[in-house]
Amino acid sequence: MTQSNPKIEVKELTILFGATPALNGVSFDVRHQEILAVIGPANSGKSSLLLALNRMLSRIHEASVTGSILLDGRDIGNIEDVEDLRRRVGMVYAMPIALPMTIRENVLFGIRLKRTIRKNEGDTIVESTLRSSFLWDEVKDRLDTSALNLSGGQQQRLCLARTLAVGPEVILYDEPCSGLDPISTAKVEEAMKELKTAHTQILVTNNTKQAARVGDRTAFLLMGELVEIDDTDKIFTFPSDPRTEQYVTGKFG
Repeated sequence: MTQSNPKIEVKELTILFGATPALNGVSFDVRHQEILAVIGPANSGKSSLLLALNRMLSRIHEASVTGSILLDGRDIGNIEDVEDLRRRVGMVYAMPIALPMTIRENVLFGIRLKRTIRKNEGDTIVESTLRSSFLWDEVKDRLDTSALNLSGGQQQRLCLARTLAVGPEVILYDEPCSGLDPISTAKVEEAMKELKTAHTQILVTNNTKQAARVGDRTAFLLMGELVEIDDTDKIFTFPSDPRTEQYVTGKFG
């Protein structure tokens, strides 16, 4: 079912790396303030899709993209300020990358590249984003210590806070919990659910159980093709395509 005014519209998106296709004519919408989980085995085009959504593919020389991606009805290919696009469409990667500076400085790093921040404003941003990423209670008494001393799970939530600080409308996650323990994974997932009140989110995950836990809808990619997209409950109980049923029940992957 297509929403009348989706946040993102992907239309006939094809991605090639040289002559090798990563995605082939994929089309779907992403609704406002939903979590869309994207599942599929390796080499299905999941990460390439994310990189296309904020034009990170433009940094890869051999990559070529056809089709269109609309953000609030506007083709992102026509947005001249690419850095502003990447502020609006933020990314959290699989490997947490804490910068070699304090926790406070990590959170404010991206926004300080754009403008000067008063101390009171900075304090508010740091607390609000760390609360949103479910990290505040763990670090509030050591904001001026090195972020490199945090655990892997804490660093990943810090990366989420740093992304939130620049005010994204859309958050992309590329396997954000792949290296985390179950407790840290649960906290990241809890943060995702809370962020739905103000953000559209797209989660690429190889963990089908995670997709089932947090996805409002789920898209299944296979060898660069969108097999189907539907409400998560339906994808995991009554999928339309037998390939989806085989994948979510672990018969391949």
